Amino acid sequence: MPNCTQALINFPPLKRRKIEANFSGGDVSSDGGALLLRAVDRCLELLKAVDNILLDPRDSRYIEHSQLSLLRQRTYGLCLGYEDLNDHTELRDDAGFQTAINQDQCLASQATLCCLENRMGYNSTIAIHRVIVDQFIASFDSAPNKLILDFDATDDPLHGDQEGRFFHGYYDRYCLLPLYVLCEDQLLVSYLRPSNIDGARHAWAILALLVKRLRQSWPQIKIIFRGDGGFCRHKMLSWCERKGVDYIVGLAKNSRLLAAIADEQIAIAETYQQHQQPVRQFKALWYRAGTWSRTRRVIAKIEHLSKGANPRFIVTNLPDDGALLYEKIYCARGDMENRIKEQQMGLFADRTSAHYWWPNQFRLLLSSLAYLLMDGIRRLALKNTELAHAQMTTIRLKLFKIGAIILRNTRRIRFLLSSAYPYQSLFHHVAKQLALQ
Repeated sequence: MPNCTQALINFPPLKRRKIEANFSGGDVSSDGGALLLRAVDRCLELLKAVDNILLDPRDSRYIEHSQLSLLRQRTYGLCLGYEDLNDHTELRDDAGFQTAINQDQCLASQATLCCLENRMGYNSTIAIHRVIVDQFIASFDSAPNKLILDFDATDDPLHGDQEGRFFHGYYDRYCLLPLYVLCEDQLLVSYLRPSNIDGARHAWAILALLVKRLRQSWPQIKIIFRGDGGFCRHKMLSWCERKGVDYIVGLAKNSRLLAAIADEQIAIAETYQQHQQPVRQFKALWYRAGTWSRTRRVIAKIEHLSKGANPRFIVTNLPDDGALLYEKIYCARGDMENRIKEQQMGLFADRTSAHYWWPNQFRLLLSSLAYLLMDGIRRLALKNTELAHAQMTTIRLKLFKIGAIILRNTRRIRFLLSSAYPYQSLFHHVAKQLALQ
C-alpha cells in the first residue's frame, strides 16, 4: 500500500515561523526553458532530418521509443547540461523534459540510449555531416558573396583504454585529436581522429568535399581557407590554387624568414627603446620553402614588445594589404577557438568515454547537434539582445534553467514558470521569434 503521507523535514525557524519541507510538490522541473529547444528544433527540423537519414534496424513491433525520440532525448540533455548517459536514469521521469521531447510518458533508459550510440558507424557519420552542411546552406536567404572556412584541431583527453588511444607529445597526455570546421559561428564538421597523426591529416579531403558541396548551391561563391601553421601543407595550398580557393594560413618561422626581416626587426627594436611602446609593422615577402614547387606570398608581422621580438608569418594568395590581411582576416580565426571551447566545455564534446571508436564519434556529433540547436536560438532569436553573443553556458543558465510546475491533463499541458525568474521579457521575446520562423 503506498505511503501517501510525506514526512516533514524541519529546518531552523525564520523569526517566529516554522520552516518545513516535503516532497509533495508534484511535477516540478528545473528545466522549464527546455520548451525553447523544442521550438528551435521545430524551426530547423534538425533532428528530424538526422532521423530520416539514419537506419533504425530495430523490429518495429518491439519499439517503445522512436529513434527520433532517442535523438532528442540525448541532444536536448546535452543542451540542458546533462553530459552522461546515466544522468537520464532520473531525467527520464522529468515531466518538463518529456514534454519538450513530445512525450508524456517515461523516456528511454540509459541502456536504450547506449544501444543507440553503439549501433552508429562510418555511414552514420557521413550522413549526419551531410545534414549539418545542408542546414548551414539553408540558413542563408540568398547566396553569400564570400565564406571563410576555419579549420582547427584540438585535444580530447582520454582517461581509459579507448580505441584509437595514443600519447601526444605536444599536449603531454593520451588524447584524441578532433578536427573542427566552422564558418563564423556555424559548425560544419566535427571529425574525430586519433592523435598519432599529423594535425592536418584529412583536412585536404574535407576541404575538397566542402568546396564541392558549397559550389553546387552557389557556383560563384568565393571561398577562403583559413588555418594556423599546423595546416600549412604544400599539397593543400597547391590544391587551393588549382581550384580557385583563396587561403590565408600561418607559417612557422625559420632562419630564412627571420633573415629576410632582420633589418626591420633591428630598426623597430631601437624605436621601442626610445619610446617604450609596442611597435609593429608588416612586410610582404616572396618565399619558397624547400618542399614547395613555387614561390608564394608571405606577410611578415615585425613586432617588438616588452618581452622582446615577436615576429609572425602567414602565407596567402589574397592580394590585400599586409596589415589588413593579418589583423582583420587572419587574427579573426581566434574566435573559432571560443566556439570549440563551447563544444568541449559547455556541450561536453570531450565525453568520449565509450570503448569503441564509432560511438565516440557519434557522441562528438551529438554535441555538435546540441551546438547547432543552441546556436540556432542565438542566431534566430537573440539578435540585438543582451545575449546576442552569449556563450552556450550563459544561454543555458539564463534561458533554460527555470523552475516550473507542470500540470497535465487530457486537454492541456501548463508550465507554471517561476514568478521570480529575472529574464521574463527576454524569454517572451525568444519564444515569439522562434514561433515566427
